[in-house]
Order: sequence, then C-alpha cells, then structure tokens
Amino acid sequence: MTELHGRTIKRGRGAGPVLFSPAPISFFGGIDLERGVVSEPGHPLHGQSIAGRVLVFPHGKGSTVGSYALLRLARNALAPAAIVIRRCETIVAVGAIIAGIPCVDLIDIDRLAQVDSAIVEDGVVSWADD
Repeated sequence: MTELHGRTIKRGRGAGPVLFSPAPISFFGGIDLERGVVSEPGHPLHGQSIAGRVLVFPHGKGSTVGSYALLRLARNALAPAAIVIRRCETIVAVGAIIAGIPCVDLIDIDRLAQVDSAIVEDGVVSWADD
C-alpha cells in the first residue's frame, strides 16, 4: 500500500476510481450540474463523470459560485467521492466543506496519474501497489 500525506481540508473518508486531470477544474460552468459530467469544451476530462470518483486535479478555477455547485452535486448524488488537489483555494475548500466531500491538498498529484483507485481519509491518500 502506498500513502501520500497532505493537509486535510475536509475530514472524512472517500474511496473510488481515480479520475485524474492535469488541468484545473471549474465547478460552475465546467461541470454539467444535472449529470455530474465535465462539460468544459477542450478540457482533458470533457464528457467524463466525476460522480463517485476520487477527483484529482491541480487547482480550481472560476467563480465563487463553484462552492455552491459542489453542494448541488452532492445533494443530487453526483459529487466526487473525494477531492485530491495540489493546492486548494477557497472556492474548492468551501465547496468540499459545505458538501461534505473529503478533501486533501499539498499532494504530489502526478503520483496519482496512473492509479486506478484510491482511498482518501483524513489527509492521507492511499492505494494498492500494482
């Protein structure tokens, strides 16, 4: 088992398939809130669902409404199981907290680029070695 230790943004446990993005994500405008699918044209994850996934990305972008977009996704059972982010800014932090999504930052996300599934629990990201 490999573990990475980071800073806890929102405590809790989330597990699932890893969805890795080398590009930032905007939760308001970049995600279809009715389907939980990346809708931003040209985004590396365009057309992929974030629901129930361990969502890994470098940082968020966009409007402060993105925090409420994460809450809406959670209320509709379309939110990620957990968020792993290189550097968490206020929009994603507030969104994860109000939506109850486990979130950790200060992680070398590139180590997760080829990981199939992971567990995020209270600042630790772990996965089975292949």
